[in-house]
Amino acid sequence: MYNVKIVESKKEHDDAFAVRKQVFVEEQGVPLHLECDAEDATATHFIMYDDYEPVGAARLRGIENDTAKIERVCILQSQRGKKLGALIMKEMEKHAISVKKKKLKLHAQSYAIPFYEKLGYTVTSPEFMDAGIPHRAMEKTI
Repeated sequence: MYNVKIVESKKEHDDAFAVRKQVFVEEQGVPLHLECDAEDATATHFIMYDDYEPVGAARLRGIENDTAKIERVCILQSQRGKKLGALIMKEMEKHAISVKKKKLKLHAQSYAIPFYEKLGYTVTSPEFMDAGIPHRAMEKTI
């Protein structure tokens, strides 16, 4: 059974970062110093488990009074295609609402734009490169 929760312990933190490292650093070739940045210290981190096995992660951080930014959304390759990305996004959106955010922003890898559009996000920028990967800015009012 899949469960998404806010990271509260060192083990959950380590699990979230292990998933991020596997997806972004090992699979996509993002340098570790770009994947793990200063924003990690203040962000709210989310971890997804399949029973007790970590399979997904993401972070959310406030960027303006009523706006938060979703970042580092990732699902292990072996778990993709099961709608787990939508599950972690839904939980982050619920949390953002609970802390009085009205708008969410994110930078989507270009290939993932249809995924975010299905969740109600709209493209707000031309394509740009981040860590050598094409992205576009997106946002959603919640």
